[in-house]
Amino acid sequence: MAVSPEKKQRLSAYLDPDLKRRLADFADRREQSASLIAEAAIASFLSPDANERKEAAIGKRLDRIDRNLQCLERDLEITNETLALFVRSWLNSVAPLPQAAQATARATGGDRYDKFLQALGRRLAGGPRLHQEISDEIKS
Repeated sequence: MAVSPEKKQRLSAYLDPDLKRRLADFADRREQSASLIAEAAIASFLSPDANERKEAAIGKRLDRIDRNLQCLERDLEITNETLALFVRSWLNSVAPLPQAAQATARATGGDRYDKFLQALGRRLAGGPRLHQEISDEIKS
């Protein structure tokens, strides 16, 4: 509801110099008068639904954060179970090496580990993530 300038009433207010500068800068960026910006801010502050709008916006953000946390928890649980299953399977299937073969196995293991890190780096840089593959398999 716009009121003509001749019907508006004058208000004098004292502002902190920093707040006054910020108001002037904001008004300049918006190409509006500082008076118009201050009037809109006061109207918004006094509006009965301003708090409801803020609360709704905060609630929406919190819901999104909660969904993201639930996805992270699920992904972490999948990761933990995958690692536990792999370690258990590996420990049950790999026989101890004789002393003479351990040096060669360490060298081969080091090379394989380096290749693993390279493959992991490629996958993290642009390949599909495990949760994407799982989601795709579930949808099929």
